[in-house]
Amino acid sequence: MHHPGPPRFVAVGDDVELAPRAPTPDANYDWTLVAAPDGSDAALGDASVEHLVPDEAGVYRVELDAPDGQHRLTVRAFPDERHPVRFEVPADSIPHEDADDVWLSSSFNEHVLGTDRARRDGDAFVFETELPPGEYKAIFVPDENYSDAEFERRRVDGPDRARIELDAAVEDGEVRFEATPLPGLTNDETVEDAGGRSPPSPASQARQDLDVEFYVDDRDRASFDGELAIDGAVATCDLDAVGEQLRVHAVAVGERHSVADTAAVDADGAVELPNESPDWIRDATLYSIFTRSFTGEVDASFEAIEQRIPYLEWLGVDALWMTPIVDAYSPTEHTDGWDRGGPHGYDTLDYFDTAPDLGSLAEFESLVETCHDHGVKVIFDLVINHSSRRHWASQFADAGMEEYREWYAFEDGEPAHYFNWRSIPNLNYDSLAVRDHLLDVVDFWAEKVDGFRCDVAWGVPHGFWKEVRSRTKAEDDEFFLLDESIPRDPDAHELEFDVHYDTPLYHALRDVGNGDEPASHLLDAMREDARQGFPPHAVQMRYVENHDEGRYVDECGRAAHEAAVATTFALPGMPMVYYGQETGMTHFREDMDWGGDEELTALHRELIAARNDSEVLRHGDLVDVEWSAPDDSAVAFAREHEGERVVVALNFGDEPVDVTLGERVDDTDLVTGDAVDAERGDGETTVSVESFAFLRSER
Repeated sequence: MHHPGPPRFVAVGDDVELAPRAPTPDANYDWTLVAAPDGSDAALGDASVEHLVPDEAGVYRVELDAPDGQHRLTVRAFPDERHPVRFEVPADSIPHEDADDVWLSSSFNEHVLGTDRARRDGDAFVFETELPPGEYKAIFVPDENYSDAEFERRRVDGPDRARIELDAAVEDGEVRFEATPLPGLTNDETVEDAGGRSPPSPASQARQDLDVEFYVDDRDRASFDGELAIDGAVATCDLDAVGEQLRVHAVAVGERHSVADTAAVDADGAVELPNESPDWIRDATLYSIFTRSFTGEVDASFEAIEQRIPYLEWLGVDALWMTPIVDAYSPTEHTDGWDRGGPHGYDTLDYFDTAPDLGSLAEFESLVETCHDHGVKVIFDLVINHSSRRHWASQFADAGMEEYREWYAFEDGEPAHYFNWRSIPNLNYDSLAVRDHLLDVVDFWAEKVDGFRCDVAWGVPHGFWKEVRSRTKAEDDEFFLLDESIPRDPDAHELEFDVHYDTPLYHALRDVGNGDEPASHLLDAMREDARQGFPPHAVQMRYVENHDEGRYVDECGRAAHEAAVATTFALPGMPMVYYGQETGMTHFREDMDWGGDEELTALHRELIAARNDSEVLRHGDLVDVEWSAPDDSAVAFAREHEGERVVVALNFGDEPVDVTLGERVDDTDLVTGDAVDAERGDGETTVSVESFAFLRSER
């Protein structure tokens, strides 16, 4: 079916990509804008993939004329969220005098150099634009040289996004869709307010009155013999009116709109919540390897990695994310040392074959089978934002073959790319041939693995990721989808991804470990997923390092490393361990140090085991506690689940610190099983914390 998918919920000024699903490259697809708000001058062209940019708030309706018939799509545009913002850095901080060659690189322009130019204003380089509320990092880059770049972080003030959860139930022949709208957070709210599924406080609700809008999925309109009866946050209909399936989308609307949530009801009354992540993900620990370095000094191959899978079971992890294993071009050495540790595999030559140095497809499938035998799922690194410049399609495009020129995005006659990655040009999703080819890639690998980590997900249109989710989940509803969106994007949770990089926590852990921020700064980072608009059921990947970042222990020291790792296991979400993190490695891509820090390895095993054994650590709400400490190195919070409460105290300093908790706690650490020094007072406990303490509350 070529229908373009679920309704879209955007703000005025956003670019809405319109594309047929499962396209036939040589077929005709025509788009028509059939309805728009009063005063709108929005228009569509005659391409098979079009872009609608709403210019007025309201509902837009577009029609796709495809080989399988006509399809309608609703686009709801909310008011423009952008505010003026000015970035500037001292001119003498950038070794360049010519402002014409200083470019802006940031998430708001997808890090495409050549899009936004800085201007010289006295003693500063300046860039002015309009952006929605949030945190931004603008990088001023002279001559595409990031090593000479300077950056400024700015927070654009404004209301936080609302959030929403939608549930459905069928009783006595009536379908009931019930939404729970949650207001955006403010800085004075507690961690408990940000912690998950608990309803907002009355004071919080009063700060932002929320409406709820319901939309029937356009794909189900023809078979739905009725209308939704809407009463506030509840919508109902007769089950007899439901065709094969009825999908309903709900949005919370206040000062800013929420990410939409979805509930579906089948004709037999079965309920699905397609935005929810599979249950196993909330319980899992992810282990990530730089594929060609994991085997240590042994030459990397699927066979050599397969021999080491028992280690993952011994460690206690549940899923293995491997950096790319397809045939790719990667020089083993670059002048900046970026590729130390061997080829990275992110510049694809052949999407349908494995890298010759690693082994055959059959040998990879044997590795997957062995992982499954040891209770480990396999996560494939899906790289579909770009290809290698040496990919056959890129070479044909460079040679001037028009059929393949359209496979890539071009700017000023040169293939577009992110950052200064000239060797990996961006694929053009306005091309039906590209979409068709990459959907084949998705289908090919989804049959062989348990999930995708999606590289440079921010560079692939949201509509395409929605189609990827639909295709993979239709075959395996347990399939895992993780997006690399840096910084993370709550819109990527709207029928797209299960798990997201927790970039605010990552940066906060670095700032605390470096001594640039007090440990209490982590409490703000823990609120950010709610403040940014992620719905409570979104899963965040908690990590301290990965294959693109320096090692935490090298930058922040051993003591802070223990506290940081403990943080990732103490919070809701999915903890990720990057190979060698558990052995104290100090380089992020070199050979695995199998004989490293045995105490640190044992500590990782204990943290994984403690989380596996504890419902409260896996599923508990994040709640605030009363605590105090003599310096800025410590912080405390708690988790609660079904009457059980565990208090977590962290210390990022080099020496033990006394943390006073405003409640009585047990003196046995749940992770290590060791007793901690504890002194109980009247309704409080002072505990001596080396790096961390996980203690049951007695209240």
